[in-house]
Amino acid sequence: MIKPIVTRILSMLCIIALITACQEERKPIEFPPTDLAEGNMIPKPLKVIPTNKAFGLDRYTAIHTNQKDEGFAEIGHYLADKIKAKIDLDIPVNEEGTNPIERIIYINQSDSLELKAPESYQLYITQDSIIINSNTAVGAFRGIQTLRQIIPEVGNDTLAEQRIWPIPSGKIIDRPTFGFRGAMLDVARHFFSVADVKKYIDLLAYYKINVLHLHLTDDQGWRIEIKSWPKLTEIGGATEVGGESGGFYTQEDYKEIVAYAARHHMTIIPEVDMPGHTNAASVSYPFLNGNGKIVKPYEGTHVGFSTFDTRKDTVYAFIDDVVREISAITPGPYFHIGGDESHVTKKNDYIHFVEKVEKIVQKHGKRMIGWDEIASAKVDTTSISQYWSNGKNAQKAVKRGMKIILSPAKKAYLDMQYDSLSKHGLHWAAYIPVDSAYIWTPEEYEGIPMDNILGIEAPLWSETISNIGELEYLAFPRIIGYSELGWTTKENRDWENYKVRLANQTPYLDRHKVNFYASPLIDWKKNENTNGNEPQDE
Repeated sequence: MIKPIVTRILSMLCIIALITACQEERKPIEFPPTDLAEGNMIPKPLKVIPTNKAFGLDRYTAIHTNQKDEGFAEIGHYLADKIKAKIDLDIPVNEEGTNPIERIIYINQSDSLELKAPESYQLYITQDSIIINSNTAVGAFRGIQTLRQIIPEVGNDTLAEQRIWPIPSGKIIDRPTFGFRGAMLDVARHFFSVADVKKYIDLLAYYKINVLHLHLTDDQGWRIEIKSWPKLTEIGGATEVGGESGGFYTQEDYKEIVAYAARHHMTIIPEVDMPGHTNAASVSYPFLNGNGKIVKPYEGTHVGFSTFDTRKDTVYAFIDDVVREISAITPGPYFHIGGDESHVTKKNDYIHFVEKVEKIVQKHGKRMIGWDEIASAKVDTTSISQYWSNGKNAQKAVKRGMKIILSPAKKAYLDMQYDSLSKHGLHWAAYIPVDSAYIWTPEEYEGIPMDNILGIEAPLWSETISNIGELEYLAFPRIIGYSELGWTTKENRDWENYKVRLANQTPYLDRHKVNFYASPLIDWKKNENTNGNEPQDE
């Protein structure tokens, strides 16, 4: 225990020296009392201890970081960029001799045993310093999101000669409940551009989501370039629901998305759905087809009619190429094979297929994920079942010792309508208003043991949406609640408290031009920049 204490003492001495060396004699700022516990933090931290004073963020503030790990310096610059974007304040990062400096934000790589969970962090806020402690860059990045949320939108120009943004003082101790906290975006039914996906990543990262699952293929479109099979995008990428022009990601586009996600400490999971949901692939290469019918481009929304020929060796050679090329440009540990709604695939053929494809995925160094139907096959315990519909399949996965991602359609599907007046979405599983999306307990869902739950993911299928504004309408604000379900302990979750914090997200959502659904269940904070996304009648 001595080494962590010495490290913290040396860090504090360094901060004090930095402040003392640069500080000019100034009259102390008298801040009104603050309460850190009343901040707008989502997801809610594990523990918040207010000290009722304030740190004055202003032009006399500097950011310093641990410089032994490049990730910490990158996070420092990220924070400076976000402060500039939010309040138009330039903060120097790791600059020596910058004068005058009165207050320091220090992002510290700590070796404290209290921070052994990979994403855990501690945030100490006093009148002259903010210290973010974490063992890892990813933990520091999560702490930065919390700090961003408690920086006021509006500065005060009456407390000092310069405009100042009072940040409530205190201590935050935080770590996630689940290490896997995801969102899924269906880019197959309707295609979304690289810029759209990047904006979604920005928004998700703010709420500590750490996984983005991309549903890259379906009956209506194939969205990822496979160099060894070019017709997949030439033919399969040219269609989408409703007859629009489709589109696809080149491998360079995809690598750009992966790199952007990595800078936000987010893992990309690619999904190639099979053996069903494969019409776009079979249109491109008809030898893949196993339903005995002539394949044609499909732009509707029905499911279950397509299948690969699961007994043909050339099909597996094709799949091997696809998995190999995508895995080579995906640094994350997962590859999603879909596996859902393969209604015209005979049961034994389906089982044979899943077991063979699992070996292909493992051969290319990835861990297989599939929708809950895959538990009917004899899959390895390292493979992961994504529970969306069938509780019996979830229990099969538990008996096999598999991890489960919770995405129950009646609770977590972002494409479900809020109510009967919703402009977009479906309701085959349920209507999911903002309160129903939040008021359930993943840790206790349908008796699935906590040890088997990898985490929670909120899927957004795109049958009814075709642009980023419609995507945002369905995702926000519900994805914000799902972020709290994945991060915050169940003891700290409370609807009445949450809906107040959610209401106070309006300035952030408006500033980023998010077309959120302003649910009447929430007393949304109004400001002069509100974009007025009030619920509208059809």
